[in-house]
Amino acid sequence: MPVEIERKFLVVGEGWRDAALGPPMPIRQGYVVDGAGTGMTVRVRQSGDRAWITLKSPGLMARAEFEYPIPAADAEALIAGHCVSPPIAKQRSRVGHGGLVWEVDEFEGRLQGLVLAEIELSEAGQSVALPDWVGAEVTEDSRFQNAALARAEAVPVPRAP
Repeated sequence: MPVEIERKFLVVGEGWRDAALGPPMPIRQGYVVDGAGTGMTVRVRQSGDRAWITLKSPGLMARAEFEYPIPAADAEALIAGHCVSPPIAKQRSRVGHGGLVWEVDEFEGRLQGLVLAEIELSEAGQSVALPDWVGAEVTEDSRFQNAALARAEAVPVPRAP
């Protein structure tokens, strides 16, 4: 069973831009099932002429993830008419640091101003060198999961440590 293990952080400053591995990639995604009640999500994501459908089990840092390519036209139709919350739009940059590749998402629309960094790990206890452009860790704050952000009317305020 494929398992995704990732940590998520708020981004502070612009220092990550200098380490970006190419131009940002526009992403649009919506949730056919958004995890409310069961925790299970079914996400449709489109970037350019590529698209995927992803099923994720409940969980914050580690969870089962099944992802499959689908035709871009199918993704457009699902996002346009079959999602339970408004779609999310963001720009994703891949950023190298400490021998790993981070994904930095700059959200648009009602989530404008939110910038999150995610790092995928091979195991939950993996040591990670944190770059100086990451701030508070929000891995365990479910309000910063993309499915919850799709339901949010505005950027969540991080909890005090």
